[in-house]
Amino acid sequence: MKTMKAVVLDKTTKAEDITISEVAIPDVRPGWVLIKIKAFGLNHSEKLLRLNEIRADYIQKPIIPGIECVGEVENPSDTDLRKGQKIVALMGGMGRSFNGSYAEYALLPRRIVFPINSDLSWEALGAVPETYFTAWCSLFECLRLTVKDTLLIRGATCALGYASLQIAKALGCKVIATTHREDKLPLIAEADEAVIDDGKLTGKVRGITKALDLIGPRNLKDTLTAVEKGGVVCQTGLLGGVYTLNGFDPIKDIPNGVYLTGFFSNYPTQRTIDAIFAFLRDRQLVPVRGQVFDFDHIREAITAQDAGSVEGKIVVTL
Repeated sequence: MKTMKAVVLDKTTKAEDITISEVAIPDVRPGWVLIKIKAFGLNHSEKLLRLNEIRADYIQKPIIPGIECVGEVENPSDTDLRKGQKIVALMGGMGRSFNGSYAEYALLPRRIVFPINSDLSWEALGAVPETYFTAWCSLFECLRLTVKDTLLIRGATCALGYASLQIAKALGCKVIATTHREDKLPLIAEADEAVIDDGKLTGKVRGITKALDLIGPRNLKDTLTAVEKGGVVCQTGLLGGVYTLNGFDPIKDIPNGVYLTGFFSNYPTQRTIDAIFAFLRDRQLVPVRGQVFDFDHIREAITAQDAGSVEGKIVVTL
């Protein structure tokens, strides 16, 4: 039996309790592809799983976490892919309904495996899948961002915020980015305006036509009143730690002529992945990322994630 290194969870697990196990490399089956993982990013979603959600009945246990990866096809099974092909994979139940990417190999359904054409390093590619997919779709599918817009990114000092800022500035629109900490203002210096967010932006920012709210329900009502009439708000993130909005009255709480949407990243497509990589290539962008760890130091990477000591996307390489 051939084995691989993996992080395996069966209960709530603090960062300091993370260990690397030796498990069997999964056998291929029809419609599924064996991927040799080269890099993956850490996500807030995985932290939620590890510290709480793993208790839920719908989580397969034991589970190898990880909702995204980049790598090469090791065994294409009966699919249209070929051995050695460069891919990204993300979402669709990965790391929850079936084993994910915190491992040397992952057996994944073909529907969430996307061939890519890129000369970026594995470290750079590791910052792309979930973060850039979410940023891209939030900006273009939900907000329909154009060069003429003034975009508000609320909660910009996170991996998703940095990616959204990079994409929006490369597009050429005006960007107002916020953080709740003054010492983080230099991290969003690329924005046209960097603003301290004390929980109330209405009346403090002007001319906002599109708003990407990464704080979530905690401040959503204020975001809705901070945009201009005809403006669009996309609620994507949950940095505020409030996950639902009890007592929300759409008639009273959404101002007349303002539009509210949200983005759920569970359904990636090849068309979108192709568009993201074409945009990065055409504008010669290197994906923004924070610290890079090798897989043998996954515990340190997760500890850094929990401590919030790394600015930007944490990438793990194998």
